[in-house]
Amino acid sequence: MTPSQSVETAAPPQQDLHVLIDRLLDNVGTVVLGKAEAIKLAVVALLAQGHVLIEDVPGVGKTLLARALAASIDCSFRRIQFTPDLLPSDVLGSSIFHAPSGEFVFKPGPLFANVILADEINRTTPRTQSALLEAMSDRQVSVEGTTYPLAPPFIVLATQNPYEFEGTYVLPESQLDRFMIRLRLGYPVRSEERRLLNDHRGGEPVATLSPVLTADDVVRLQEGVRKVRVDDAIAEYLLDIVHLTRRNEELHVGVSTRGALTFYRAAQGMALASGRDFVIPDDVKGLAVPVLAHRVLGKSFLQAGEFGAAEAIIRDIVDHVKVPA
Repeated sequence: MTPSQSVETAAPPQQDLHVLIDRLLDNVGTVVLGKAEAIKLAVVALLAQGHVLIEDVPGVGKTLLARALAASIDCSFRRIQFTPDLLPSDVLGSSIFHAPSGEFVFKPGPLFANVILADEINRTTPRTQSALLEAMSDRQVSVEGTTYPLAPPFIVLATQNPYEFEGTYVLPESQLDRFMIRLRLGYPVRSEERRLLNDHRGGEPVATLSPVLTADDVVRLQEGVRKVRVDDAIAEYLLDIVHLTRRNEELHVGVSTRGALTFYRAAQGMALASGRDFVIPDDVKGLAVPVLAHRVLGKSFLQAGEFGAAEAIIRDIVDHVKVPA
């Protein structure tokens, strides 16, 4: 038996991957009630090795979703509360003098974990925001001329409140482009909110969550995403949407090539999360707004970060692109 045959035999069947994903979705769903679509989008980003920006009004479960996803995976988790006085070294780490050896020793910051909750990311300065760029893009951190790899899996789940402008800093386009998916939660329906009241009588439900996946499981799932088939017609459909954003008269900046690659990978992740090993047009269509709307810049937008108009434009583009049979 050749080495390649041995590896192939040892790989988990696709069906096993679907079982793992369903287990993760169900576990998060036990505490994040009535938000199945948002949960699935967050899991898709995890599977596709992307990052998530959760934007909504205070108190609707942004932090809860991030904590529930982290608690469902048996790996390291760190929460970073972003504030105006937070420095890049507070996130990345720094070198400290070690007296016995007479040398400077690097002390890793909280970014050196598998799951990062970047809470209220728009409350810190652009300088500190930019400290995340290399980590989110390349899964590594460079400090004082030395590069330190981040152990897989690695995902940043960031939250921000779009309706508070005092003391906040709008995320620049370069930072937004690192997030695979941007999502909103919205208010729960009355019946789900009633369940929330009951569930919180005995304390915080997320504190009782047990991990259902290991870090190795997540890495296997991420490898499985890359094996999901994308037909040529589906790839062309995806590119039709991307290219129309670049020619749209209402947009000053369309989707970049990096955005197209991210869109492609997210579609593979959505297919696997939906129990398939191939992408269908609905995967692409359903991801267009959460993956693309924060990557475009409209000519009439009042300021960066206003996504309502961008979402409407993306929806209109998708409606005008012919769906492959």
